[in-house]
Amino acid sequence: MDAEAHAADAVMIVARVKWHTSFSGRIESGLMKMMAIGLGKFAGARRYHTHAQRFGLEHIIRTVGRRVLQSGKMIGGLAILEDAHHNIARLDAVPADGMEQREEELLALAKSWMPRLPCDLDVLIVDEMGKNISGTGMDAKVVNRGPDGEYNPWPGLPSIGRIFVRDLAARSYGNAMGIGMADVTHDRLVRRIDWEPTRINAVSASRPSRVRVPAHFASDRECLQWVAATAGKVDRADVTFGWIRNTLELARLAMSPNLRAQIDGQLQVEVEREIDVPWDESQNLVSPFRVSDGGDTSEGDD
Repeated sequence: MDAEAHAADAVMIVARVKWHTSFSGRIESGLMKMMAIGLGKFAGARRYHTHAQRFGLEHIIRTVGRRVLQSGKMIGGLAILEDAHHNIARLDAVPADGMEQREEELLALAKSWMPRLPCDLDVLIVDEMGKNISGTGMDAKVVNRGPDGEYNPWPGLPSIGRIFVRDLAARSYGNAMGIGMADVTHDRLVRRIDWEPTRINAVSASRPSRVRVPAHFASDRECLQWVAATAGKVDRADVTFGWIRNTLELARLAMSPNLRAQIDGQLQVEVEREIDVPWDESQNLVSPFRVSDGGDTSEGDD
């Protein structure tokens, strides 16, 4: 435990209760995890992620969290739950006694609120990734990628064939953790990577695969032409595309016309309008989504 926290008369954890990007369980990210990975700081995070490769991260979170509770330092926690738009939907004061069981109940509720893409896609275009968006740059359970880049490991979620990430969010400050989940990216993103925090993050999370740089090109058009050729469709006109600003903002998305039949009639989907794909003079896409305002949408995983 952090020395200053251990020296305090009492400690109360404040954390969001949400799904984790690397595993599924009855306890994932939340109060118990922050007693291990959070209060343990860099040394603890690196050690616990290392042990997790053998025992599983949920087991580590539970056993370390229980040990911290036995220290007598913890008086409880404030659990924050967010809705599908990442607004605070509920605050729950949780006493130390019974914290583990209460967090299981809160996680089940939070999971029921999480947004997802409306259908399977051959290619997903993501305008920006970054640590301010998700601990893994992109929420792995939105893009359906496993801890080591496995394709579509999460059952019940849309299947995503290929991922094209266009840029690194400014508020990520160069940390490109999660770029390894992409299949192609733009040269501009590669130029913005600060390898010092990126490497540190990969070590603390024990996930070197998530910082592997994919194929990259000088224009969006080249990226799309290359990745579409890997989508497994003989006729390029059959390749399906989805386009989002980032994995935090799924309220508005763009879809290729050949998906219209799949999304028409879905109760939670409304077709706003049809647009032509806009390109600038450098053969880069002009996003239909608002320009990043640098707002803090921080995720805490890994």
